[in-house]
Amino acid sequence: MGCYLGGAAAARAGDEMSGPALLLAGPVLTGSPSSGPALLAGIMAAAAVGGPLFGVLLDRSARPGRLLAVALALYAAGLVAILMGLGRVPFALTVLLAVGAGLLAPALSGGWTSQLPRVAPPPDLPRATALDAMTFSLAALVGPALAGAVAGAAGAPAAVAVSIALIGLALPAAWALPAPARSAPVEPPATSVVADLAAGLRVIAHHRHLARATATSVVSCVGQGALLTCWPPLGAAVLGGADRGALLLSATAASALVANAVLSRRPRPPRPDTVLLGGALLLVLAPLLAATGHPAALVAAVLLTGAAEGPQLTALFAIRHREAPERLRGQVFTTGASLKITGFALGAGLAGPLATWSLPGALVVAGGCEALAVLVFVCLPGAAEAVAPLPPPGAV
Repeated sequence: MGCYLGGAAAARAGDEMSGPALLLAGPVLTGSPSSGPALLAGIMAAAAVGGPLFGVLLDRSARPGRLLAVALALYAAGLVAILMGLGRVPFALTVLLAVGAGLLAPALSGGWTSQLPRVAPPPDLPRATALDAMTFSLAALVGPALAGAVAGAAGAPAAVAVSIALIGLALPAAWALPAPARSAPVEPPATSVVADLAAGLRVIAHHRHLARATATSVVSCVGQGALLTCWPPLGAAVLGGADRGALLLSATAASALVANAVLSRRPRPPRPDTVLLGGALLLVLAPLLAATGHPAALVAAVLLTGAAEGPQLTALFAIRHREAPERLRGQVFTTGASLKITGFALGAGLAGPLATWSLPGALVVAGGCEALAVLVFVCLPGAAEAVAPLPPPGAV
């Protein structure tokens, strides 16, 4: 479990660092202010497409850990190619490299998390799920700050290089992940990749709890992406500097980390379905607090956002672990990650121009997206069912 968490934290910190590092390195190496956002958009767009296919390959693999390690190595190699190509080859080709690398980005999130039941026995899975979700918050806290520090000390290209090195540190942990337990000799899959892809999409769409959790989390991610876009202008408008928006991001990640740490120590954790809904409800309130424009309300909104997002991610993972069929587990996680990336990018893209026109209006829209997520949860089938809570850590 320690090996799993160490590898996950390193890979995800490298991933969280690579985005800000590319945003800084693109303009430095090409002279174009738009190059950094274009590279990041290419990676995110491709990640939304690559998740389902990678999940199918992961589920069909006899050694998914080794496939995960190969995907991480190729993703790191893609970042190396982007860094080497900036300013040396036509920029359109560099964007294509970013798109190619982005196809493998879900390996760092959903692909890794799908392997958790193979390192944590069922009684320990709730606590292990919380710890796994904490690696995302830790990466979000450390990655951007490290990118800024390295870029300031050694230049933006060095920040990209450090992010690549962090992803490389995770390779041994991924390679060492245990293989699935099999009671019979391994035989070639009886179905095609396309058939497995369709089966995975069907189970997400038709399984009541998976469909509800997936739809709720994706709509919530639209609101989270919109809110993320608002932090820098909020820092400028309320705290006196756009650079303080980065501090708001770090505070959000720290709050998420603390909230998950507290929940992971509870002997009887709340039902994950309840936590998913509660997180969306809190995220309705946070943007509205920030829209008041008062510093104290802004700090409260930041802390409330982290306290909602951290446990919400843990709850989403717990629902997927609980409901996903074993033979489709990888695809459920990577497809879910792809859909969330799509929702996040959509929210950020919509809120950018809106925040320029009216920052309070953008915040109200972010809260409205979260209210829509609550409505999705309540209206989809299964919302009124009592779902048995996961067993407490240490239960036999």
